[in-house]
Amino acid sequence: MSEPQRDVMEYEVVIVGGGPAGLACAIRLKQLNPERTVCVLEKAASIGAHSLSGAVLEPGPLLELLPEWQTEYPGMKVPAGEDDFRVLTQQGSFKLIPDFLVKMLPAAMTAGTPINNHGNYIVSLGQLTPWLAAKAEALGVDVFPGFAAADAVFDDSGKVKGVRIGDMGLNRDGSPGPNYAAGIEIHAGVTVLAEGCRGSISKQLIEKFDLGRGHCPQTFALGYKELWQLPPGRVRPGRIEHALGWPADNKTYAGSFLYHLDNDRVYVGYIVGLDYQDPRLKPFEAFQQYKNHPSVKRLLEGGEILSAGARTIAAGGWQSTPTLEMPGALLVGDAGGTLNFAKIKGVHQAIRSGALAAEHIAETSSSAGFDAKWRNSVGGRELRKVRNFKPAFKKGLWFGLANSAWETLTGGKSPWTLKNTADFSRLKLLDDYESPDRHWGPRTLPPRDRVSFVFFAGNAHEESQPSHLKVADPSICVTRCAKEYGNPCENFCPAGVYEMVDDGAGGRRLQINAANCVHCKACDIKDPYEIITWTTPEGGSGPNYQNL
Repeated sequence: MSEPQRDVMEYEVVIVGGGPAGLACAIRLKQLNPERTVCVLEKAASIGAHSLSGAVLEPGPLLELLPEWQTEYPGMKVPAGEDDFRVLTQQGSFKLIPDFLVKMLPAAMTAGTPINNHGNYIVSLGQLTPWLAAKAEALGVDVFPGFAAADAVFDDSGKVKGVRIGDMGLNRDGSPGPNYAAGIEIHAGVTVLAEGCRGSISKQLIEKFDLGRGHCPQTFALGYKELWQLPPGRVRPGRIEHALGWPADNKTYAGSFLYHLDNDRVYVGYIVGLDYQDPRLKPFEAFQQYKNHPSVKRLLEGGEILSAGARTIAAGGWQSTPTLEMPGALLVGDAGGTLNFAKIKGVHQAIRSGALAAEHIAETSSSAGFDAKWRNSVGGRELRKVRNFKPAFKKGLWFGLANSAWETLTGGKSPWTLKNTADFSRLKLLDDYESPDRHWGPRTLPPRDRVSFVFFAGNAHEESQPSHLKVADPSICVTRCAKEYGNPCENFCPAGVYEMVDDGAGGRRLQINAANCVHCKACDIKDPYEIITWTTPEGGSGPNYQNL
């Protein structure tokens, strides 16, 4: 098909992504320069529909941006109360740090960590982002949900000059259908990429401009989250529980959370580091096993799951943060890896980086110099302080915990910086890895399988559109991958997108159930051959997370 004629819209700044980083950037830009033209593009059908986070909010950066949040915000905002941090065994648990020792530690040392959330709030990112979008629109920002940016566009010198929206109404084979509409181009002096973790355009531009040079590869984790309605009397609003240990083995980083909300509801979640080695590991099954731990099952049994979702998070921190600027564009939030994995918090950092980007653009009308500004900022210094937490867990649970204690006591002033490696490279061959007996047992709590999980994510993809999951050479899946790794895409995908099925001729073939995709992008990260590429589907497609 020849390249269609495309309409063009002009703005001074285009922001790709309607999450906390992108919206904070838009709001701050308009606060500083009301006359500047700004638009925000969001691939979800509505703002917040693809927003997923823990989410315990450290409110400082949001209050700096919008002081009225404290009094005006109508969404869920449960003040953090008691903290509980444990190591789980198969049938029990023990506190990692005794209460008396926690009380002996200076509050400044533990503030914001999983053992001290005093002053924080449990919120719903799916509720917070629409409120931020309304604030942005009130300031004059054009917010466009349902517009999926598919590619960057460049001027004659190679500088980023904006993005192209994906075409709509394509048939499965990529040809124009009866409702075809060519995606428009949006040109701007500065493009802000706030796509979240493993954004498709961000990935392209990090490679094109070699932004990873001098930095470690980014490393990621896959997070699951469910919202449950429980029988009256079980929930203790504000209680925050984190745990490590079972059902993961000591070589695999994994952790869980239980956040007690209002109205007899809880968030229950599980995070698995995608640097795991075991090709047979099934993160979805690990999450379901966790929910059937005796202490968790007592809480959830008799309750009802309301919604569910999954997404990856950029966990590499300081040493894996790519250069955040390129000609004409910059990276903010999870697109740039600003999450603080030691705190298990990213929203406050996303808001910080988005607002800082706005201040930089308002001052310079350029992307140049933003990387240094972020690294020298409060947010950048926060990441540097905790740079050694996550990579230490590559040596096992107990070494990671011992290192965490050391880094906390020294304030992150170790004279060394541990390195990160690419997650796909960590996966072992079937014949080279003996999977441990994890002592997993029967489970009774829903969802029973990944198809049911997708139902609770509210997925909606037009079945006739082209698959947005591109496999460069499917024959590898049938030959090398089946033999060497046992087709791990069938294990790590949380939504049952990838299946090896009978090809009708006595062999096997890869079947891609693209309509199941919840946009977590684990496949783009963990595929050991790097042949899977996640791209944006038609605007408005994907999950519809409710109150997550």
